[in-house]
Amino acid sequence: MDQQPESTELLKTYFPSLTEGQLQQYDKLVTLFIEWNEKVNLISRKDIDHLISRHILHSLAIVKAIRFDPGARVMDIGTGGGFPGIPLAIYYPEVKFTLVDSIEKKIKVVKDLVEQLGLQNVTVIRGRAEEQAIQVDYVVSRAVAPMNDLVTWSKKQCISGQKGSLPNGWVVLKGGDLKEELFDFRKIVELNPIREYFKDEFFDTKQVVYLPRQVL
Repeated sequence: MDQQPESTELLKTYFPSLTEGQLQQYDKLVTLFIEWNEKVNLISRKDIDHLISRHILHSLAIVKAIRFDPGARVMDIGTGGGFPGIPLAIYYPEVKFTLVDSIEKKIKVVKDLVEQLGLQNVTVIRGRAEEQAIQVDYVVSRAVAPMNDLVTWSKKQCISGQKGSLPNGWVVLKGGDLKEELFDFRKIVELNPIREYFKDEFFDTKQVVYLPRQVL
């Protein structure tokens, strides 16, 4: 893959504090994901050429919007192929991540990725978020469901408090016109345009949406 070293430099450009070990893990994630995508087709073949910029870097936009403290607990709802959970778990080795998805074939892939990457801070669960008997500080997700649904599914699991730079709550990657979807939360929601963090035009309409738990 000729573009992989260039992509690694892209991550380093935006996140200069990444260690060589972390960069190697991101490289390995790319290699493993491409191998799995040949078998399971998690993302489109056209998109696989932009795996780092449109999936790993996109996931890491959450890092630009909020800092998680060591020991914080984060649940990734509808993790799919492991995004944003796995890139975040590599970035935050001292944060505990629970990756949840109801689709067996996707969970099989995510479990293998986590194992081969040696991520000790990740638990992978097949099931629905609302069925999990866990407590977390933050909920992350990427283009899985409307905000109302995400809150309904995980309100019981997401507890009040503050284990990061912002109070506990939902930190969700979304795109497009969100006015109608976020209408019910309009007085408390925060929108962080990803274009302010990353230069690629792919991010022009994408946002990190933050919703604090304590006001719900």
